Amino acid sequence: MKVTGPTGPATTPAARPVRTAGFFSVSSAGASSAPATASATSSAGGVAGLSALMALQGVEDPLERRRRAIRRGGGLLDRLDELKLALLAGEAGEGVLDRLGRTLREERTDASDEDTGLSGLLDQIDLRAAVELAKAEVRRSAA
Repeated sequence: MKVTGPTGPATTPAARPVRTAGFFSVSSAGASSAPATASATSSAGGVAGLSALMALQGVEDPLERRRRAIRRGGGLLDRLDELKLALLAGEAGEGVLDRLGRTLREERTDASDEDTGLSGLLDQIDLRAAVELAKAEVRRSAA
């Protein structure tokens, strides 16, 4: 039997009836379904499978949320460190402040409901970054 695509096997006048499950077809001597019914079923199964796959891609597991939250917190700490070095060097650090503001405005994903220690730490990092941005705004307005 030759399978030509998602609609099932190519039928010949002497072909046996075909039983279909999704995209794949299997010949059997005792099946009672017709090939026309098989092609209609396989196309509907393909759409349902695709939508289920797309739905699964949108689901994020708790471990991935935690990694993203840690990565964002680490990025904020890096920007704060850059700001500290710029201020110690006597520079205004405008570029660093812009990067800090962009990083702070990024969407924050909560690590998980069980990990309150990490959430508290991320809250403190966000607060420190917001304080540094507010202090820089006060310095700009005073000058």
